[in-house]
Amino acid sequence: MTPDNWMRDTVLRRIERHINNFRVAWMSLRVIASAPQPVQQQPVLFFRASSGIDDLSWNSAFQVLTAWGLRLRGIPVRFLVCNRGMSLCVLGTDRDTPNKKPPCNSCVYQSKSIYFGQPKEWLTYQYDASLDAKLSGISIHQMMDIEHEGVPLGKLVLPGLRWILRRHNLVDDEKTRSIYRKYILSANSIAHETRSALQRVKPACVVVFNGQFFPEATVKFVARQTGFKVYSHEVGLQPMTAFFTEGESTAYPIDIPADLGLDNAQNAKLDAYLEQRFKGNFTMGGVRFWQDIKDLDASLRNKLEQHEKVVPVFTNVIFDTSQPHANTLYSDMFEWLDDVLEAARQNPNTLFIIRAHPDEARLRKSSLETVEQWVRQTGATNLPNVVFIPPDQFISSYELIGKSDFVLIYNSTIGLEATLLGAPVLCAGKARFTQIPTVFFPDSKAEYLAKLQQFLHKGADRVPDQYYQNARKFLYYQLFKSSLPFSEYLDTGIRVTHAKMRAFNPNMLIKSVTIETIFKGLFEKGDFLLKD
Repeated sequence: MTPDNWMRDTVLRRIERHINNFRVAWMSLRVIASAPQPVQQQPVLFFRASSGIDDLSWNSAFQVLTAWGLRLRGIPVRFLVCNRGMSLCVLGTDRDTPNKKPPCNSCVYQSKSIYFGQPKEWLTYQYDASLDAKLSGISIHQMMDIEHEGVPLGKLVLPGLRWILRRHNLVDDEKTRSIYRKYILSANSIAHETRSALQRVKPACVVVFNGQFFPEATVKFVARQTGFKVYSHEVGLQPMTAFFTEGESTAYPIDIPADLGLDNAQNAKLDAYLEQRFKGNFTMGGVRFWQDIKDLDASLRNKLEQHEKVVPVFTNVIFDTSQPHANTLYSDMFEWLDDVLEAARQNPNTLFIIRAHPDEARLRKSSLETVEQWVRQTGATNLPNVVFIPPDQFISSYELIGKSDFVLIYNSTIGLEATLLGAPVLCAGKARFTQIPTVFFPDSKAEYLAKLQQFLHKGADRVPDQYYQNARKFLYYQLFKSSLPFSEYLDTGIRVTHAKMRAFNPNMLIKSVTIETIFKGLFEKGDFLLKD
């Protein structure tokens, strides 16, 4: 981005932010004026401290709209809001200057704007000298095991720490230790403040964003520890949609009936989506990963012809919040890649094409522990049967799959798509879609390596029809059942990762199918799934 474009973007974002905040505050007052008397005394308590600082993120918008919709149905709501409640938060961290204070003024101002007129419980920071002394002088690995007053603070903080540092394997230096200490102290304060708020409010349930970053993870842990139900939400697979669950939203649990079969209309709907997806025409959380899909170049085609077998290897972003769920057979993705590289050494007639995920190089979110670094450190491409495709090269993954003998993934969604394209997929990490049989996913590392050897030496198993049908069902549920639409009320902002509130009559939310689905999920043991 050029300096002129950056300045233009900054000015337009500020204008949009003020318009957004004014509109949200105005709409909030209209909701309050229109809301009926509560039908119950216990409110729903909402919390999100990691979905944006001074802009309206998608998840912030989903949460506000949900709260309005419930209030208009007679359900009281309260917001648990950070009021300089952390010495350091995830989004307010400067990796290079860990002692830099987070931008609390703009964050609190934003919270006051989007929760204007709504009942709030403010979280303030409570410093714990005894815990600070406990953290003094210990290593990163020792911090991981820190528990305090029954709360596993070290583990709760870890996913957010890895996310902001853009790496899984942490460097045990003073900068990292300083951030980790501040996060643990902040999580401890949130635990204390949350207990007090829960005692005062006694909510019917608690709703948090994501549940992986430490502010939300701590609230979720404490609430469940004290007997309250907790639900989390994330962006859905479709644009301007949200996914709600009582489970882990980043693991995307969906209850799909075993005897479910898609009818002709459902199959046609899914096929229309897949036709566009296989061209790269889709977004996730406002981001389009495949900007301009290109066909395989002549040199790569030549390599394909020189080898007996072709195996694409699709990687993930190592710090993504899906990774704590994925690491079941392996401690992390790079340990798996080490085994893949050993297989490449032992099978020179098989071409292994290692594909880095495009999100590794996303603007403002680029990874600091990358597959490209691993390739350089291991000398992987010194092997004549290994090709590396970096994240900024948009070569068609679907064409690679079409030319493959089988596909290797860690937990990438491309594995689900490969099954739909008829390619055998050997999966090394727990994925959203492995909750039902959709790919070959062994129960242990030893079984995985045995299956890999079988695929290399005896040929890959054919894709069972059950896997193909399950893949279609799972994707249909992700797209059209569990992705709850908010597009009636939102537009895309200046940045695609930000939402813009439309002007609409708040009473529209009373008849909203999305709000009805969330209401049933929270209060009537619903499954947060839309009806066809």
